Amino acid sequence: MSLAHDERLALVATMTSVGPEAPTLCAGWTTRDLAAHLILRERRLDAAPGILVAPLAGHTARVQAGIAARPYPELLKLVRTGPPAWSPLRWFDAQANLGEMFVHHEDVRRAGAGWEPRDLGADWDGPLWSLAKRMTRMAFRRAPCTVVVEAGEGRRVIPRQVAGADQVTVVGTPPELVLYGFGRDAVRVALDGPDRAVAAVRALTRGV
Repeated sequence: MSLAHDERLALVATMTSVGPEAPTLCAGWTTRDLAAHLILRERRLDAAPGILVAPLAGHTARVQAGIAARPYPELLKLVRTGPPAWSPLRWFDAQANLGEMFVHHEDVRRAGAGWEPRDLGADWDGPLWSLAKRMTRMAFRRAPCTVVVEAGEGRRVIPRQVAGADQVTVVGTPPELVLYGFGRDAVRVALDGPDRAVAAVRALTRGV
């Protein structure tokens, strides 16, 4: 088993406990919609490209709505089961789904008031730091200033460097940096730098 598999089961357990109409951090989506998204991504290769490709998004939305109309227990069973044998994601689950399951689990956990970061344990630290480095390169690629990301314990990366510009330092643990890189704002990160540069970084459209 892998961290991605364990997180999939934890996500399903949380989605079971909060029910099908609970809010998520994905704008306009309930837990039912989020489950439908995960199923589409893993089981409808004809519709999955529309998740990222805008001209195909209409077909993706229609397929997702059809999936979401199924009974909630059926949706959770399909999420729990994971990609079928014919899906490419089946063979790369540990690599392709760690971020997906972690971020969407937090989308459910952090949608309401009173959330706290989980204590994930040491096994998560390295994989999430590796993912944070990749995601922050994408998140800050259009920043008008230099961006430095720090995760403590000497871990530091510069995902964006602009000669002669101000510098903003983003500090957080690897899980929080992953979530910030994926475009979430319900996170515990600190941004340090000149006010105008910090405001510009906060205003960036982050995520995939």
